[in-house]
This record gives sequence, structure tokens and C-alpha cells, in this order.
Amino acid sequence: MDASPAAGQPPSPHADRPRSLSTPLERLPGVGTARAEKLVKLELVTASDALMHFPREYRDFSGAHAVADFREGEHASIAGEVTSVAARTTAGGRPLLTVLLACKDGSVRGVWFNMPFMNRRFAAGMRVVIAGVPKKSGLIWEFSHPEVRWLSSEEQPHASDWLAIYPLAEGVPQAVVRAAVQAALAHAADLPAEAFPPDVLAAKSLLPIGEAFREIHCPSSQGMIDAARRRFVYQELFMLQLALRMHRERQQRDHAAAMIDVDARLDSRIRARFPFPFTPAQRRVCGEIVADMRCPRPMNRLLQGDVGSGKTAVAIYAMLAVAATAVKAGEAASAAAAGEPPGSQPPVKPLRYQAAIMAPTELLARQHMATLERLLAGSGVEVQLLVGGQPAKERKRILARMQSGEVGIVVGTQALVCGETAKFSNLGLVVIDEQHRFGVLQRATLQKGATDPHVLVMTATPIPRTIAHAVYGDLDVSVLDEQPPGRQTVRTYRVGPEQLDQWWEFWCKKLAEGRQGYVVVPAVEESKRELASIASTFEALANGPLEAFRLGLVHGRLKPKEKAAIMDRFRAGEIDVLVATSVIEVGIDVPQATLMTILDADSFGLAQLHQLRGRVARGSTQGICGAVTAAADASIPRIEAFVATTDGFALAEQDLLLRGPGELVGTRQSGAPPMYLADLLRDSSVVAEARRDALELFARDPSLSAPSWGRLRELILKRWGEQLGLGKVG
Repeated sequence: MDASPAAGQPPSPHADRPRSLSTPLERLPGVGTARAEKLVKLELVTASDALMHFPREYRDFSGAHAVADFREGEHASIAGEVTSVAARTTAGGRPLLTVLLACKDGSVRGVWFNMPFMNRRFAAGMRVVIAGVPKKSGLIWEFSHPEVRWLSSEEQPHASDWLAIYPLAEGVPQAVVRAAVQAALAHAADLPAEAFPPDVLAAKSLLPIGEAFREIHCPSSQGMIDAARRRFVYQELFMLQLALRMHRERQQRDHAAAMIDVDARLDSRIRARFPFPFTPAQRRVCGEIVADMRCPRPMNRLLQGDVGSGKTAVAIYAMLAVAATAVKAGEAASAAAAGEPPGSQPPVKPLRYQAAIMAPTELLARQHMATLERLLAGSGVEVQLLVGGQPAKERKRILARMQSGEVGIVVGTQALVCGETAKFSNLGLVVIDEQHRFGVLQRATLQKGATDPHVLVMTATPIPRTIAHAVYGDLDVSVLDEQPPGRQTVRTYRVGPEQLDQWWEFWCKKLAEGRQGYVVVPAVEESKRELASIASTFEALANGPLEAFRLGLVHGRLKPKEKAAIMDRFRAGEIDVLVATSVIEVGIDVPQATLMTILDADSFGLAQLHQLRGRVARGSTQGICGAVTAAADASIPRIEAFVATTDGFALAEQDLLLRGPGELVGTRQSGAPPMYLADLLRDSSVVAEARRDALELFARDPSLSAPSWGRLRELILKRWGEQLGLGKVG
């Protein structure tokens, strides 16, 4: 939504000043050098920057509330006439101003401490609106340091019933930001060119761009706030969907992939390797993947499902299909030309396609390796692990066998598998585990050559479908929406301090029956927040409630071999209780471990809590999880939600409601471009509408070549062209 000038603009209110969206803020009336220097902290340098710095909320200055409407802790605004003004000094020496207002159904009081300059701004008979959070003081409602709108000739021309509240940085007050935005509105609100044709503005009931900028910063009503916000949210999501669709179309058009055909015989052979039947959902998703990989264009598919729904089994199915497919003669020759020179040692067996799975942690990579070795015993498919800390000689040997085509499946961390030294002979499929750490901008780097691998990305954090489609618009989405038979719901409890002794007694009984368990702590070392650390917890449990049992310790700072050895002992039943940090959050699969205690549970995010709980839902025995909190009765919404349901998709929505999309769909986790204004949960209806409209437009005009879409095309290329490799689209 970057703005650039449009032709035929009305004359400037500052006719002697050339108008431009790139005008530095310091040159605008009311800003100046000192304020401009502060605004740099918010990356506000030009008039365009200020226009695009949208309010995070609004304060109601309509004065429409009545005294009877007030509620403790809720914002309100009320109009009244000043009946008395009293200034005095408190016993502590602080100036205190008290203003009494007569309102339509009673009186209210405004008080200001240490603000003597306010005294001369009030006089009996004035009409004002005050806004803030009222609190009952005796028999009267009182506003402490309320914001004031004077209903007189002193009122600023831009003042409205709704006061915009902006995101700030340290040392940059609201007044400075408001001054910059108001100056930018006066200077440049009519300069941005309109991205939508007039017929689309009318059909979608969208405000014109200039009016939208004025109303979002200086709204005339709640309805206009909603209309302005909808204009910007719709445009942002519409552009994002088009950009992702263009990226996807370019990848499909410009890149070829191996055709992996899975017939009934191969399907039967692969499924026979698994010690359990696939669920209907797994069979459906495998069918979707097979249909994609039969095509000569790279698959780009997102696989999501709740904890324990069998995502890894589906990914392994896809990898085995690839590793069982012979490379066609022409492709093998092409691969040889790009790799080993003629006359080098040829593979003993026919070349087959290769697959790689990239895990977010070495612990999970090693678990994937163990699973594949178990499933592929006696198959002839060579599987290799590529992780940090391997001896140089061993690593060199593995890399050579990958390049020669002898290795069928490589398991490793993302950095290692994607590293420049890791070269494959015929890479047919890349599985990316933990999708939220490897987003669209990173995926774009995978498709570099003339022949590209199919890509299957998995997320361990369920995402509401609407949001998945919005953020992962370059991917097809598959959902595993059922659990394997025999899996039981984990019983979850909140454990307060007074219940902890009883909880450990209960745990000991279950451990004595032969169960194993995890105790999860939030910190490796002691911290200022006084969170449970792993060392102190281990010592306290080993010398206290769990002294009769064998305890192990695992955290991210251990050397990989140490972590692997401890996990092997835990799987073998040589350790009863594993004291761990959140390093066990994803993918750890020990079916006999069915007990979990999460200490300082309120220091974890809701999605993280759900992933941790998934570690004790791996077998047929019902898992038990206790979320330990420092307070027994304090309301902690995410702990209450965690205890109330084990539905990962419901918890994902609750997590978004509690903290906003933030990390779930922000640039660091999803790899998606940042959003100026859209809230993917609150704006879910607009997300769906913008996606539908973008796909319809793309079907009609995939390169946006029609003159009416020229401006929108420029904006898309300016914002995302380089990142998504769009270049000159079309």
C-alpha cells in the first residue's frame, strides 16, 4: 500500500510548497527538526511514512456516555459544563487540580496531579468533553488525568469525536506523532494514486484512497473508522493474495519437477512398512500429495494437523514414494552432467530420486532418523543423518554419497540440508518440518534451478484455515482432521501451590505403576523473573518428592551426543522422569511417557503448552498433564483455555484472540511479509473476501496487464517483487 503521486490533484493548501509524498517531515508545518529527530525512532521520515502509520486504537470523544453508563475499568467520555475549579497543594507538596462537571444525569469530577498549567485552561461555564477510565470515589465518579476536548473556539480544526492512539517508541509521545500525521494529512492526503478502478470501489463499497487516509487518522464517526479500516485491510490482503498467487504461478511456469507416479502396487508396498493402518484423513492427504507429485511442476503443499494426527507418517509416505521412483534416462544424464564427470564411479544400482526432511532441531532430526531406520530395515533404501558436530570425515563421506545418488533419504536440520555444501544427485522432494520457521520468503530460495524438488511443509501449530489460506497463499493446504484410533484425550489440570504436594503423590503412584513422565521448566538457569530453572528443579525433585525414581536431564545447551544418549535411555525405560526445557516441545515420541508436569506454566504461550502436552498423547494409555501456576485462584485466560480443551485448532484461535497474530503469522515465524493493519483473526471475513476476489482477478488477468490494474500491479511489485522473485510479472 505504498503511496505515490497521482495526476490531477487539487491545489495544495500550501500553494508555495511543492507537494510530495517523499517530503521530509521536518519541512512540514508543526513538525520541525526536533520532532522529526524523535520520529526517526518509529521509522517515520517522510509524509508517506506518517500517512501509513495507522492508529492502533481510538478514544471515544463523542461525550455520548451518561453517568449511568459508567463501568469500573471501562473507557468512557462524557460532556458537561464546568461548575467549579479548585487548585490546591496536597500534604505531600504536590499541586492538585479538581474540576467538577455538571452532566445531563449527574456530576463527575476530573483530577490532575502535578499539572499546574492546567489551572488556567478551565473556568466556570465552559463546556467540555472529558475521556478516560472513571473510578467511583465515594458517591461520585472521578476521572484521573482525563483527556479533554474543549467545546469552544479553542477547538482545533482537525479535532473529532474520536482521538487516534498511535503505536509509539520510547521518548516519542502521542502529541508528536499526532502533529506529524496531521501535517502529513494537510500536505499529502490527496497525493496517493488510487489502486482500484472506480467500478471496483463502488462494487466493494470501498472509500477512495484520500478519504480513507483522512478518516482513519481523523474519523468523523465510528462507522467511518470501520469503513476506512476496511479499505486498507481489504487492499492489503488483496495485494498479498495476488503477490502469492503470482509467485506460485511463476514457480509453476518457470520450474520443472520430477514426476513421481505412485501406482497401487507401490502404494501397497509403502503402507506395508507401517505397523498401523492409515486413518481416512491420512489416506486422503496422501492422495492429494500423490496427485501433486504426478505433475511435472513442483508441488507446494502445506500439511497441518493437530498434535498426534500423523503428519510425520504422511511425510514419510511421500519420501518413500520418491525414493522408490527411478530417474528417467534423460534426467539421469542431465544430473550426471551437473554433478560427477563422466568416468567417475557410477552407482551400483539404478539412480532413484532422493528426498530430504529438514527438522527445526537436532533432537527431532535424530528422532526422524530413528523412525526411518526402523521402517526401512531391509528395504535397500539408504538413509543418512546430516547434523552439526559430525566428524569431518563422516560428513564428507555422507555428502559424497548424497551427490552420487546412493543416499535415498537425508535427515537433517534446515541449515545443513539447505547449505551450499549439501548437493544432491536427483533431489525429488523436500519436507520442511515446523513450517512456521520456514516461510514463503525462505521457500522462494529453494526453487533456484531448472529442475526443482517438490516441497511439502508441515506445521506443528494448528492454524485456523482462513489464516492458513491468507498467509500461505502460495501453497495448497491439506488438513489432517482426525486422530489415529485408540488415542485418548489427555486429562489436563491446573495445579496451584497448595495442591503441589498432593500432585507429586499422585505422580509417584503412576510412576510406580510403570509409567514415565516429563517435568518441563521454562529456564535453563536462574533468572530475575524467579522462574523454575532446570538445575534447581532437578535437585529439588531428586532429593524430594521423586527421590525414589531415576531422573534424567535434557536441555538445549547439552551437546548433541549427550542429548541423544539421554533420549535413548529414556526411550529404553532406563530413566523414569525426564526433567527438560521446551526442547522436547516438538516431535518427541515416547509412547510409554504419559505423565507431564509443566512448572511456571503461565510463562509459556498457549500454542507451546499444547505442543508440550502432545508429548504424553502418543500411545493408547491416557496421558495426564498438570499446569503448575504460582497463584491458585488468579484468572489466567490462556491456562484456563489450555485446561478446557485439547482441540489444537480451537486453541490456535484462542491464542490469536489473546495475543493477536503476532509471532504465529509474523515475519519471524511464518516468513510472510509484514502487515500494516490487517488482523487475520478479527478480519477473517475480509480475508476470505479478498482471497476470493484476488483469485477471480488472477484467473481473468494473471499479469494484471489491463490498464485499470496498472497502479495495483506497481504497488505489488514495489512491495513484494524482489522478495518473491516476481520481477516483471507476466
